[in-house]
Amino acid sequence: MKSFLQALEIQRWDDHRYYHHSRINQSLHFVSASSFLCAYAMLFCYPVASALIGWLVAMTARQSGHFFFEPKGYDHVNQATHEYKEEIKVGYNLRRKILLYVAWALAPLPLLADPSYFGFFETAKTPQDVVHHVAIIWLALGAGGLLFRTVHLFFIRDVQTGLVWMTKILTDPFHDLKLYYRAPLALMLGELIDSSLRAQRG
Repeated sequence: MKSFLQALEIQRWDDHRYYHHSRINQSLHFVSASSFLCAYAMLFCYPVASALIGWLVAMTARQSGHFFFEPKGYDHVNQATHEYKEEIKVGYNLRRKILLYVAWALAPLPLLADPSYFGFFETAKTPQDVVHHVAIIWLALGAGGLLFRTVHLFFIRDVQTGLVWMTKILTDPFHDLKLYYRAPLALMLGELIDSSLRAQRG
């Protein structure tokens, strides 16, 4: 258990120091974490609402921070290139995230050809039924994406790395709230890049 917790702390620290320099990105992660916690709370009572909040609000806020606001140049704080960080990324790097979003966009399209989605659903009779079907597809995609990368890590790394990463992903909303709750205020005060990262390294 001690080894597991140490590995979890290392993955969390590497994720923070390599991929969360921008205060805009951190602020969006704060929004994302709050939204994911709402999605968690609704998961077993209102799974459709949970999926829609998770994908349309939480994931959109989270990943737009990485795609549009996080610096892609040389990381002087960690003395690493963007290409190096993408190569060693344990979870979904930007290329894998693009593939995930392509899958997210394409996954509901078979409903156009087969409203039952190959027999998984009753044919939608109302727009609300369509939204329900799409949300369930997205919910399954999210779970599938998590499990796929976890099992993939079993083979390319080891079982512990995969389980640690899955634990990190599932608990990120709680950790991100603790880590980034000051980011919106720092951003409003004009700090675009987290200056504490350099101090922590030094």
